[in-house]
Amino acid sequence: MEPDEVLTAYTGAFLDALASAGVGHIAFSPGSRSTPLILTAARRGSFRLWRHLDERSAGFFALGLAKALDEPVALLCSSGTAAANFYPAVIEAYYDRVPLVVLTADRPHELRDVGAPQAIDQVHLYGSHVKWFVDMPLPEGTDAAQAHARTVAFRAVAEAKKAPAGPVHLNFPFREPLLPAEHAPAPRDLVNVGAVAGPLRPAAGERTVSLLEGTRVLTEDELAPLADLLASYRRGLIICGPQRDPGLAGGVVRLARSLGFPVLADPLSGVRYGKHDRTWVIDAYDALLRDETFAAGHEPDVVVRFGAAPTSKALNLFLARCHRARHVVIDEGGGWRDPLHVAGYMVYADPVQTAHAWSAALPGDLRHADRSWGRAWIEANDIAKEAVQQEIASFDELFEGRIFPELAHVLPDGATLYVGNSMPVRDLDSFLPSSGATWRCLANRGANGIDGVVSSSLGVSASGAGPVVLVIGDLSFYHDLGGLLAAKTYGLDLTVVLVHNDGGGIFSFLPQAGVPEHFEDLFGTPHGLDFAPAVAMYGGSFTRVRTWDEFRRSVRRGLAEGGLHVVEVPTGREANVRMHRAVWQAVKRALAEGGAGYG
Repeated sequence: MEPDEVLTAYTGAFLDALASAGVGHIAFSPGSRSTPLILTAARRGSFRLWRHLDERSAGFFALGLAKALDEPVALLCSSGTAAANFYPAVIEAYYDRVPLVVLTADRPHELRDVGAPQAIDQVHLYGSHVKWFVDMPLPEGTDAAQAHARTVAFRAVAEAKKAPAGPVHLNFPFREPLLPAEHAPAPRDLVNVGAVAGPLRPAAGERTVSLLEGTRVLTEDELAPLADLLASYRRGLIICGPQRDPGLAGGVVRLARSLGFPVLADPLSGVRYGKHDRTWVIDAYDALLRDETFAAGHEPDVVVRFGAAPTSKALNLFLARCHRARHVVIDEGGGWRDPLHVAGYMVYADPVQTAHAWSAALPGDLRHADRSWGRAWIEANDIAKEAVQQEIASFDELFEGRIFPELAHVLPDGATLYVGNSMPVRDLDSFLPSSGATWRCLANRGANGIDGVVSSSLGVSASGAGPVVLVIGDLSFYHDLGGLLAAKTYGLDLTVVLVHNDGGGIFSFLPQAGVPEHFEDLFGTPHGLDFAPAVAMYGGSFTRVRTWDEFRRSVRRGLAEGGLHVVEVPTGREANVRMHRAVWQAVKRALAEGGAGYG
């Protein structure tokens, strides 16, 4: 074969296998060294290609798309610092268990470590933040080389998907010339790589490779002591932290109903919202547990946690204090999600199956068990929610925490609510009440960074998953402002609620606020930016609201019209802290007056 034919045969073998294994999208940034892969992919037509001029935005866009689709997405760039700019998204994908197949082009081996331009050490570039790494060989025209490329593609998808899901990294060195031939001779020894789920139908004479991975299921003997453990306690809590399996809610509420245990459901768990029975779902725990009297009187004897560590700091501090309780953590990925160091049981099994099987394994006489513990939580939850609603309704100023109750009035069923880190995700937890609406709440809670959130939300929009609303702070919005180019380029729909307090609002809640002589310069970081011209540059509509009526109208208009709409909510950082504290005090007073669970 000629060199260009070798490139086509080799990259084609890899990409055909990647598509056959279930990858349908490639987010890429233009570059020269990656030409063999991206040009072959474009000619093959098996992928939806998403172009991004900034590799950071490309990485987070792929992350959001993979979350929404619940399947691996490929990420491709040229050599050098381009690959390094993927790193934040790779880290987030690793800790948030999002499947990505990262493809980086590289200089050939003879141009490494000799001062060649745009050449850095890309071998194990992402270190321990990827599940698997392969430094691919230089392209060859042999059947063996193509078979190897196919096998690596299939294994990369399998490694990215299997629990715990996460990113894998394949590094492709290429020599010049970099232009592949439009067509290349077909190899004689084909490997047909089918999608993991579903039967393979190989053509005559083709060799097949498939992976079947079973669900981790507890046997009856393994489940029995856990069932006996739960049945032996009256004061139990079920904690549902961030996770993305929509099937968990049904199993958890069945377990809660059987035991009479309240479910403290993080908004990112998929349990707080939906058509399932939410009788035992507690959504005001963040406010409840800020009341020391309530917290002291409601320490559990046993705690069962599904998903990652919850968002609420008040809840995490409360759980850390519950040393006498038995803590059980269920993790399908075989990780060690116990940042509080309280787990007494680490259960490696499928959470959905475990929740259902656990309910079935409980003793039948539990139906006569005392339900007063769970009812006390429900009573306190109702009191707290009413106090929160009354207090925030009394504020004359725009209050950041009110954004989420207001969104509850306008978000349609099937909408995705993507939230930024720092204050937005905390306010989501504190102020968006449980609902029968089929909302999906997402956030980048793997590494909890403020970077790339705009691009991640646009990745969800690109999946066609329905309306997407992003709630984000001004610093985080500024950090990924370039990500808005994807909305303009591909006509994506996104309504952005921009919480603009001119700086880092969360620091006003932290001890750093106690050093006023340096606070603004080092932590508050006011920037004085007007985002309206930037939004216009990307073809978006910008509205700055002054009232909640304007807010609701603007969000509804964005959802109805489609395209990019930014609704700015201007707030003051000092006033925001004052109003948050007023809400917490109102809850404390209401609990004391109502006597909810104080005895």
